[in-house]
Amino acid sequence: MRPSIYITQPVAESAIERLRKVADVEVNPDASRVPGKDLVIAGVRRHDILFTLLHDHIDRDVIAANPKLRAIASMALGPAHIELEEATARKIPVLVIGAAAVVETTADMTFALMLAAARNVPQADRFLREGGFPGAQSSHFLGTTVFGKTLGLVGGKGRIGRAVARRARGFDMRILYAGPNRMEQAEEQRLQMTYVPLDQLLRESDFVSIHASMRPETRHLIGERELNLMKKTAILINTSRGPIVDEAALARALATKRIASAGLDVFENEPRVHPGLISLQNVVMVPHMGSAVREVREAMANEVADNILAVIDGKRPPGCVNPEVYSG
Repeated sequence: MRPSIYITQPVAESAIERLRKVADVEVNPDASRVPGKDLVIAGVRRHDILFTLLHDHIDRDVIAANPKLRAIASMALGPAHIELEEATARKIPVLVIGAAAVVETTADMTFALMLAAARNVPQADRFLREGGFPGAQSSHFLGTTVFGKTLGLVGGKGRIGRAVARRARGFDMRILYAGPNRMEQAEEQRLQMTYVPLDQLLRESDFVSIHASMRPETRHLIGERELNLMKKTAILINTSRGPIVDEAALARALATKRIASAGLDVFENEPRVHPGLISLQNVVMVPHMGSAVREVREAMANEVADNILAVIDGKRPPGCVNPEVYSG
């Protein structure tokens, strides 16, 4: 029998066509919303390989829905949205992709949010569409400059943080970074980055951009205490992972003008957004779009296809995060 694959949302057609040459493929056609758990479970029951996206929560119930499930292949950089222990106990390989494809696009989104928040772009867009036009020299949408300011990169040693730093050099920004590990001095000099403790970064930065990895110790790394250290004119940007920022504390800080603004691509409990953020005008929010570039998403989907094709060919997939399932 041909293998069968369930894809939880539409992905690049080139990847789907590669899979259809060797397997029966069903795709949930709705790209506008995160599929519900019941829909994913129903798909798993009908197929023996699951092609999942980052926003899908693959828990014990989903994994147990099909005792013959052969693989869980994710279009994510890591397995945080998958109950890895449950999959491993059932000898199901969990497959992820590499980070290279998303580095530059996420850095682009970081700067897009930085500029949009600094210059009140979404607010002005809405105002114009509603018939407003305050005049070319009106003070109605006064913002702040980005050029020449201080940018603090939390977790800036990573590839995305360094990609943001390269862009910041074009804006003549002073670049600080903090994190558990320091890069080589030659690399610091090349990127014009200065390593400082986190508290110093928060006190001195005009823009604080989050690029830390999601680990237990980084959950709520930026909370009420850290937000209180920031300048009242500062802007917080998060394109990393939502739980790194305490969303309730951020909503309070924005509502009370403890910090000036924020730009968010990620949220603590996706797809839900803290209700305290929804009504605020001093926050720019987009629905986790850091890698939403056609050619990048195509490369990501085809990397998932590579992993699935390896499983079908009886080979060990390159993106397997629980290789112990192949032992014994």
